Amino acid sequence: MNRSETRAMKALPGKTGFRILAYMSVAIGAAGVVLPLLPTTPFVILAAYFASKGSPEFARWLEEHPTFGPAIAQWQERRAIPVKAKILACAMMALSWSMLVWLGSTVFVLTVSGLFLLSVAGYLLTRPSC
Repeated sequence: MNRSETRAMKALPGKTGFRILAYMSVAIGAAGVVLPLLPTTPFVILAAYFASKGSPEFARWLEEHPTFGPAIAQWQERRAIPVKAKILACAMMALSWSMLVWLGSTVFVLTVSGLFLLSVAGYLLTRPSC
């Protein structure tokens, strides 16, 4: 085995890991299309990031996809998130937290989840809109 083959074999596990993460993110995002409490856009953007590291072909497919492509392009160009995605994500986070309250979760769970969801909502709302 020469040096380039050795280097390629060492790089393979990292690329494979990124590929797996990209496919998992797309699967979760696809599930979000039909499941009301699961957002799609953040997982598709995450998949595009992982795919760019592990599978240029898959990254290109995502960027050229008629549904996912525009959101990915806006994120890559301006770090912008569609207004519809922001509204839906924030509404679903509020609904999820409300369900925790309704189900009688402990104060600790409500506090930790509430702070986490508020942080995510704050991040989403401070990104430019497209």
